Amino acid sequence: MTDRVGNGNVTSGVREGDRLWSPSAERVEAAELTRFMRWLALERGYSFPDYNALWTWSVDDLEGFWSAIWEYFDIISDERPESVVIGEGIFDAKWFVGTHTNYAEHVLRHEAKAEPGETALCHSSEIRPIAQMSWQDLGGRVRKLATKMRAMGIIPGDRIVSYMPNTPEAVIAMLATVAIGAVWSSAAPEFGHKTVVDRFSQIEPKLAFVSDGYSFNGKVFDRRDDVSAIVNALDHLKHVVWFDYMGFGCALSTDAEIISFDAMIEGPPVMRETFQYERVPADHPLWVLYSSGTTGLPKAIVHGHAGMIAEHLKVMALHCNLGPSKRMFFYTTTGWMMWNSVISALITGASAVLYDGSPVHGGVDMLWRLASDTRTTCFGASPTLVDNMKKAGVRPGKSFDLSAMDMVLLGGAPATPETFQWFYENVAEDFWVNSQSGGTDLCSGLAVGLPIQPVYAGEIQCRGLGIAMEVWNEGGRSILDEVGELVVTRPFPTAPLGFWGDDSRSRYYESYFGTFPGIWRHGDLAKINCRGGVYVYGRSDSTLNRFGVRIGTAEIYRVLERVSGVKDSLIICVETDGGGFYMPLFVSLDANTTLTDALRKEIVSRLRVDASPRHVPDEIHAVPEIPYTLTGKKMEIPIRKLVMGMDVDKAASRDAMAKPAALDWFIEFVRQRAGR
Repeated sequence: MTDRVGNGNVTSGVREGDRLWSPSAERVEAAELTRFMRWLALERGYSFPDYNALWTWSVDDLEGFWSAIWEYFDIISDERPESVVIGEGIFDAKWFVGTHTNYAEHVLRHEAKAEPGETALCHSSEIRPIAQMSWQDLGGRVRKLATKMRAMGIIPGDRIVSYMPNTPEAVIAMLATVAIGAVWSSAAPEFGHKTVVDRFSQIEPKLAFVSDGYSFNGKVFDRRDDVSAIVNALDHLKHVVWFDYMGFGCALSTDAEIISFDAMIEGPPVMRETFQYERVPADHPLWVLYSSGTTGLPKAIVHGHAGMIAEHLKVMALHCNLGPSKRMFFYTTTGWMMWNSVISALITGASAVLYDGSPVHGGVDMLWRLASDTRTTCFGASPTLVDNMKKAGVRPGKSFDLSAMDMVLLGGAPATPETFQWFYENVAEDFWVNSQSGGTDLCSGLAVGLPIQPVYAGEIQCRGLGIAMEVWNEGGRSILDEVGELVVTRPFPTAPLGFWGDDSRSRYYESYFGTFPGIWRHGDLAKINCRGGVYVYGRSDSTLNRFGVRIGTAEIYRVLERVSGVKDSLIICVETDGGGFYMPLFVSLDANTTLTDALRKEIVSRLRVDASPRHVPDEIHAVPEIPYTLTGKKMEIPIRKLVMGMDVDKAASRDAMAKPAALDWFIEFVRQRAGR
């Protein structure tokens, strides 16, 4: 199965860059990307010998490539684009000028093509068994809800917010909002009210969809008090749609009109032929997503309809190979951009698989049971979640029928070579392990999968079509086979329209373009190799600097995953007086493990041998728990700021944390260190 062609570090029998899998000729032939390349040759006269040649054309000729995407996927608009893109710079580029489109229309156009009863959504939760919703049911409920929202006075441009779990009701609410040209924004019900108000108050919503609570790992959470605090803090709110998910009932006291979700989708059908989607200009807001907000007010990131339609059709069909008969699952909540990505699978005609609850409710292998029962074809999860399964000894391929599955999608954090190998050893030998990297900023991927080429351990297969991604050194020069800053040098259609309320666009410019003027600096430390594969090593603003050498935090975590007794870890590096550096390592340990001198020596030895002497920390400390954001990111930067002496309220927001108490140990650590 493994043809060793890599030249990376060696651990556990697999090296960074080892070839783990190659697609069969039949898979390549059936890939949507292959069909697209044939179409380009037939319709446009463009013939490319390989993917790298196709990619080079796609970034050199943005007009030609994105017009081909528009035509190939038959994007619906009242008119063809006057210009695909105007402007050479990302910051001020204008996309698909003159068009009027609607994202929801492109999702629900598959209703007309679907067989009666054909599945659009598979869904379940801790309190609901697995069920299915057909394209006809989904479209019908969206039209009813959208029509009633219009009757309530919701007009294009109004902001609509959601505090709902990952259920079909949330999908219906999102599509109905978008269908009438209103602007969608979502937070998950596990978010505390202050975190939600920090987000939603920026955009002044007119209507809110809210849920009474949720269940996680068998425990029921009543969120009615949080809902009340949120609703009463939003001064512009006129309507509240109440989703009685847990059966607690509505207990709101507010001046806003309150109506039940069920009432909003009742009544006579609204026929597909008579319903009018609100087709809006390309720069009309589609949705607002938010940065993590761990060190300040979250950025309210605005995306547009036309750019997101074109990008999601491209990435989901060509890079994820999704389409009718496929089913996509990714473990997420409604507060993370991956929820939007799961719903975007529908734009290809694929089904979306939803789950609300703990990933280990009923057993650590619960998600694999769900994948088997729903006949999921694309299984998605973060590498951290997968590594926990690996440590628990889960062997999904032996326990479940996963014969429908042909692809795994890893996202949310860098995936190690060992994580790749685990899938081939424990799930199936012949399937596609697809790692991607992008983020909330663009609600898509920069480095993505490629169904027609081999999988190499730890390596993201390629740069996305139409994405002029490079890696630059500190001098602003493009480099290969070296670690540097991940940048994008030419316009791409899902660059944010801006941040809500940032009328001067100064905060937007400072966030992405301040380091290399006019060039998008994504904030990741990465490497591109000579075949076009990509490695991401973590956030560049949490880069470790050891004796002048930049080290990605993922390099440390990869080694520590193999140290028995170490459950999780976090490492930072801070500058000290006199130009030195201080690099402490924090580890959380298994229940029956303590940080002995022997364990310290083993950690140091593993890092020295499996990585390098520069990877060895100055100190190792045991902590009760590693702090994470609500969206599952390790809080490296806030902890670094805390250790550097920043006030805790400025360094980290507890409201943006999954477990706020995890910060307490670090506060005491800094206090004691300051008293030395």
